[in-house]
Amino acid sequence: MLMTTFISIAENIWILNGNNVNFHGFAYPTRSVFVRLQNGGLWVWSPVELSDGLRSEVQTIGRPAHLVSPNKLHHLFLGEWHAAFPDAKLWGPASTIRKYGDLPFQSPLVDEPPAAWAGQIDQCWVRGSLAMDEIVFFHLLSRTVILADLSQNFSPKWLSENWAPWQRSVARISKITEAKSFAPLDWRLSFIHHRKLRVAREKILGWDPWKVIMAHGEWQPQHGGEFLARAFEWIS
Repeated sequence: MLMTTFISIAENIWILNGNNVNFHGFAYPTRSVFVRLQNGGLWVWSPVELSDGLRSEVQTIGRPAHLVSPNKLHHLFLGEWHAAFPDAKLWGPASTIRKYGDLPFQSPLVDEPPAAWAGQIDQCWVRGSLAMDEIVFFHLLSRTVILADLSQNFSPKWLSENWAPWQRSVARISKITEAKSFAPLDWRLSFIHHRKLRVAREKILGWDPWKVIMAHGEWQPQHGGEFLARAFEWIS
């Protein structure tokens, strides 16, 4: 089991790396982001697997108040977090809610943030694909963009330790390595409404981010705007 350690990346924002999960035979790392809101509650993005140790540790930085799924693939551990913190509100786009509708979600997330975190965390609804949509977030004070699968940024070292040679070839062909950091190829090919996608790209780049955190791969502690401009080169 991976040891849980909160990594502070700026005031009131942390990342937490979880264990790998199996996705169609590929090992995928997991990562959560925690933001302490002005009222003291924690905004928890893409919760990782919850252990007894993590349940105790998370309460040293605050009480989970919002559990957030950014897309319909990032929902695996919402149920156990909600069971542990039943007062926390559940959030996600409509696609997540349809997939995991047995939980008491709030209204679907869209392009504007709800009042619960407006003015602290902005968001952008990335649409236009037949397969999946995603809510991208921006922590204003630290100028941090938070992505789930819109950029995957695997290092050669991580791939050599976790993926077989043929799988590493798939990563290079799909351009989800540090050389490009694109979204997965199947998702890119599923976009049919490119105008919506371009509007989302311009909103995200317009935030002028300094840091970029993604769920899968090497997060970027600086020069986030330059990183995202490259990661979004596939958007036409």
